[in-house]
Amino acid sequence: MPNIRKSSSTPHARNAIVLSSTTIYQGPVFGIRRDEIIEPSGVRTVREVITHPGSVVVLPVLPDGRIVLIRQYRHAAKQYLWELVAGRIDADETPKAAAARELIEETGYRAKRFRIFLDVFPTPGFLEERMYILLAEGLAAGEAEPEEDEKIISRAHNRKQLEEMIRNGKLRDAKSIAGILYYFQFLAPQNRLRR
Repeated sequence: MPNIRKSSSTPHARNAIVLSSTTIYQGPVFGIRRDEIIEPSGVRTVREVITHPGSVVVLPVLPDGRIVLIRQYRHAAKQYLWELVAGRIDADETPKAAAARELIEETGYRAKRFRIFLDVFPTPGFLEERMYILLAEGLAAGEAEPEEDEKIISRAHNRKQLEEMIRNGKLRDAKSIAGILYYFQFLAPQNRLRR
C-alpha cells in the first residue's frame, strides 16, 4: 500500500467561518441568502445559498410489494413527472409526521410504519435542503386530501415496471430514482417484488 501523506493544506476546521450574511429574498417555500465566509480550507469567498426547511420523500409499499407513485405537473421541468410522494417539512414537524401528512394529502393512503432509510442533500452546491427518504409500510387506502393547487394522480407499479421506467427515461425525478433503486438494492424482499 502506498504511503499517503496529508497535505499541509488539509482542512482542520469542520465548518466555515461566516463573516457576513444577508437575506436576499424570503418567500413561502424558500429563501436566498448571500454569505461571505472563510471555508475550512482557508479560502475566503462569497456563497449564495437557497434556504429551505427540509423535505420528506415517501416510498409507499403495498402488501403485494408494488410501490405507489404520483404524477403531477412540475413547472420548473415544464412537464408532468412520475415521482414518489414528497413535500416540505413544516415548522416543528418531524420527518415521520411530515411523511404521514404528505402521504395522506397526495394519495389517501395511511401507513402503520414509517422508517427513514436515506438522509441526503439533493443539491449541496447551493441548496441548504436536507431530504429524508422514508419507507411507508402497513398501508390502508383512504381519500386523498390534496392542497388547492395540487392536481395529482397516483398509481402502483411493480418492480419490473419501475425498473423499465427508470431504464427508458419515463421516471426522471432524481429523488425518486435514488429512493427506489436504494430500496431495491438494500431493503426489498427480492422474490416478492420480481412479479
